[in-house]
Amino acid sequence: MEIDKLMETMALAQRLKDNPRHSWTAGGRRESVAEHCWRLVLLAFFLRDEFPEADMERVLHMCLIHDLGEAFTGDIPAFHKTAADEAAESRALAEWVGGLPEPYRGELSALYREMDALETPEARIYKSLDKLEAVLQHNEAPLDTWLPLERELNLTYGEDNVAFSPYLTALRARLRRDTEAKLAAGDAAAGGLSPERRSN
Repeated sequence: MEIDKLMETMALAQRLKDNPRHSWTAGGRRESVAEHCWRLVLLAFFLRDEFPEADMERVLHMCLIHDLGEAFTGDIPAFHKTAADEAAESRALAEWVGGLPEPYRGELSALYREMDALETPEARIYKSLDKLEAVLQHNEAPLDTWLPLERELNLTYGEDNVAFSPYLTALRARLRRDTEAKLAAGDAAAGGLSPERRSN
């Protein structure tokens, strides 16, 4: 890639370091989009042997680029994101990808089409891991950073996505057990009061 275009692309990617996500870290600060992407790639890297039938290098590429659109829009939590938000992000991302030189323009365009369609094993693996990493991060974050709706959401988020894979189904079940234990410990520490009563 020509050096000026490379620098422009890296400047775009740098925005993800400054874009906070809804999630919080175990240390009690907001997670950046870049941090989520990094750990998602690491998660996929360590699961390569679990999916011998899949092109896991392609999955790694999907994980690496999946949130680049948020460099334009910022992070919008899944439970707040509208169809209009999705469309705006897709337009901005498509315009940016269209300005890349080949072979990157064609490679990224093909990856995003595949990710949107969710028809290949690779796309289904990427999407499942994206959701599971978010659940994992919530389990690690202090409970007082959770919204009330996330008490239920973290128990079920991504269940439909992982159903195709016994391994991912087992991983999702483990994360649910961790969520249940976190909620039980938090409720016990608060004297067993519901979130609604604690806020009164």
